[in-house]
Amino acid sequence: MSKVTVVGAGNVGATCAENVARAEVCNEVVMVDIKENFAEGKALDQWETSPVNFFDTRITGSTNDYSKTADSDVVVITSGVPRRPGMSRDDLIATNAGIVKTVTENIIKYSPNATIIVVSNPLDVMTYQAYLTAKLPSNKVIGMAGILDTARYRSFLALELNCSPKDIQAVLMGGHGDTMVPLPRYTTVAGIPVTEMLSMERINAIVERTKKGGGEIVNLLGVSGWYAPGAAAAQMVEAILKDSKRIFPCCAYLTGEYGINDLYLGVPVKLGKDGVEEIIELQLTDDEMELLKGSAEAVRSVVKVLDNL
Repeated sequence: MSKVTVVGAGNVGATCAENVARAEVCNEVVMVDIKENFAEGKALDQWETSPVNFFDTRITGSTNDYSKTADSDVVVITSGVPRRPGMSRDDLIATNAGIVKTVTENIIKYSPNATIIVVSNPLDVMTYQAYLTAKLPSNKVIGMAGILDTARYRSFLALELNCSPKDIQAVLMGGHGDTMVPLPRYTTVAGIPVTEMLSMERINAIVERTKKGGGEIVNLLGVSGWYAPGAAAAQMVEAILKDSKRIFPCCAYLTGEYGINDLYLGVPVKLGKDGVEEIIELQLTDDEMELLKGSAEAVRSVVKVLDNL
């Protein structure tokens, strides 16, 4: 009897929960939220789609009652506040670190062996906070960023090439945000290197759009997107529960890989029942390695803010 908990029933959390339920990879999905009756209402609305969308995974909601999450196999943490006007980066880190710490403590109390997927921002640092709090092996605490970033990248490439996004594969590394490191060398369209189909000028323009992909949605909607992040987190849940050994870019804890130590950073990994089952080390060029090291330093500077709290 497999069980998934999604903490935070806002747009991202609810989308993730719905995607997991419709994939039918577990028996039960529990949504937890701090807002009274919010998760219960979302869960009931989603469950009422089950005869239409043809799934039988039970969806339930809970207002801050973590006992209902007991024995979860995978927990997705989407809790946190968005950065508001006038709010410093440090304020955002302090606020969300407190939220992620409390949520993780409650999760571990009832599901000590769960694999934890963190979606809260700033992503790399919040994953580190969950790892410190959970006291689980690092392979059991993973951040969701790379799947979202590559999804954006691949969707933009599909528009540019006027082809199916199904045929595009890509690798992105580094932190989630402006310092991410797309690797056009590892981007293919049905096995064909994208460099043979597009000029570097067009590829670089798409890379820049990808780096600012979250901001583009915020400018259009006034809030960050949720369909793509929710679906990306659900894809990680599915890979873990099905033990499918999918290769995804995820935020994982590095202990010497790529010459980087003690840092959560986006790298290609193999996902299975034990979470991160392998960190894949690519043979990067000097230029690519320099970009990755620069991204790592940017993430480390944010981690220092957390360490100094």
